[in-house]
Amino acid sequence: MRVIPAAEIDRLLTFPALIDALDGAFRGDIVTPVRHHHEIERPADHATLLLMPAWTGPAAPEAFLGTKVVTVYPSNGSLSLPSVMGTYLLMNGSTGAPLAALDGARLTAWRTAAASALAARKLGHPHGKRMLMVGSGALAPFLIKAHSAVRDFEDIAIWGRRREGSEAVVEALAAEGIAVRVSDDLEGDARQADLISCATLSREPIVMGRWLKRDAHLDLVGAFNLSMREADDEALHRARVFVDTEAALKEGGDVAVAIKAGAYEADKVAGTLAQLCRAEVIGANEDGEITLFKSVGTAIEDLAAAMLVWHLANLG
Repeated sequence: MRVIPAAEIDRLLTFPALIDALDGAFRGDIVTPVRHHHEIERPADHATLLLMPAWTGPAAPEAFLGTKVVTVYPSNGSLSLPSVMGTYLLMNGSTGAPLAALDGARLTAWRTAAASALAARKLGHPHGKRMLMVGSGALAPFLIKAHSAVRDFEDIAIWGRRREGSEAVVEALAAEGIAVRVSDDLEGDARQADLISCATLSREPIVMGRWLKRDAHLDLVGAFNLSMREADDEALHRARVFVDTEAALKEGGDVAVAIKAGAYEADKVAGTLAQLCRAEVIGANEDGEITLFKSVGTAIEDLAAAMLVWHLANLG
């Protein structure tokens, strides 16, 4: 069995190839059971074990099986360890034989950003020139690079609660030849942005619907539980709303929170990413329409990304 660390995943993957792979996966035959969620009692704190399986169906051209194993140990900070760690196990779908163990955190970062860019390719204004990244955490550079793979931006700004965090992202991307500037005016840059991507842990709305311009696309990646919000109810009501999977109607922040509070109705959601990829629903259906995409993650994306890494790793 091959071990594929983060550095090798970075060397092998490109966003154009991964975005296309996800597009094919959402149109293809992949089975995704409900993920397993187990609470683990520990003396210092409760931990969590997440198991996210998926496999290709009988109509798929290749047979693969995969499972992402994720652990969440909130008290790991006191040990100078990440609170979230994971590994992706890719197996031969015909025999069950293990093929590779991939760095789970890096695979997740790549596939999460690629899914957002895929949605933006289906929904966002094709001639949008301004992007605003809200949040300066680990996902920010991935999201900027992914969205840049499907749009030719003339101006990319990043806003974070800590300016030094935004400056670090700007510096890192400059080393890769990607020009990004720090935003000191969230509202001002949001009002001008054609695409706003949010990846934060905010517990209160941070992007307001009244700020969104005509043809704007809002990408909501953070806010992963029901106590978090990145956009307010007005943003949902002003936009044509799409989700990666129907799980986003009950899980994660923003859409699920608004539905639970009675501020938004589930039947107003225009469709899922799979429906967009299969052309079962259309994206923006009139000039000037605002679109919104909320993701909570799905094992389809993990398997598609792992399959692509496996193929690329075996080409060399």
